[in-house]
Amino acid sequence: MDMDGVLVHEEQAIPGADRFLGNLRRRGAPFLVLTNNSIYTRRDLAARLKTSGLDVPEEAIWTSALATAKFLEDQRPGGSAFVIGEAGLTTALHEAGYTLTERAPDYVVLGETRTYSLERITLAIRLIVDGSRFIATNPDATGPSPDGPMPATGSVAALISRATGVEPYYVGKPNPLMMRSALNAIDAHSETTAMIGDRMDTDIVAGLEAGLDTILVLTGISTRESAERFPYRPARIVESVADLAAELE
Repeated sequence: MDMDGVLVHEEQAIPGADRFLGNLRRRGAPFLVLTNNSIYTRRDLAARLKTSGLDVPEEAIWTSALATAKFLEDQRPGGSAFVIGEAGLTTALHEAGYTLTERAPDYVVLGETRTYSLERITLAIRLIVDGSRFIATNPDATGPSPDGPMPATGSVAALISRATGVEPYYVGKPNPLMMRSALNAIDAHSETTAMIGDRMDTDIVAGLEAGLDTILVLTGISTRESAERFPYRPARIVESVADLAAELE
């Protein structure tokens, strides 16, 4: 399941989310909370969810940073990267055996950060022009903040692409690669797994392309009306995870 818009909204737990998670645990159903946000480590996110009243263990969290690190580890083991991002991304890459460097890295890896630096963006552009491969954790153009939307990975990737003529490879949702890496993390099979999300353009399409059952909740971005405008449909639309919690009792 997605996190923002499904379990929490602006760090407040969505009513029924705690009951839903509790019912999953009672049934012994393995689950993962997915997020395209690459800023935080698993431990950070588990702590943030805890303050919202939701008990989610670290191992039940999967981020675009972890998916990116796993992808690079598989592609080029023991490689090097220049990173624009925060602890969630740098920690994941270190744990995957990657060296972080500004000198001729194998990859430039772009993730989320609260403070994008023009100096580091300029260096990323020069490294890509010199031959480093361009990876981005996710294509989200904006992210939420208490004061309104703020530029996110997709927007900064567009800036770098315009300057270099090189498009990044996005690992996070809606790339089904992230869904497959999540399935592998809990040893699940697509035929018996559902993706619960609040966005048609990331969560639902990623679930569909990975062969999962898909459930759209209306507590986040997509509405019942906006969902109708897409050329694909979720298997189900429910008001919130509270409806699903009731079904699991």
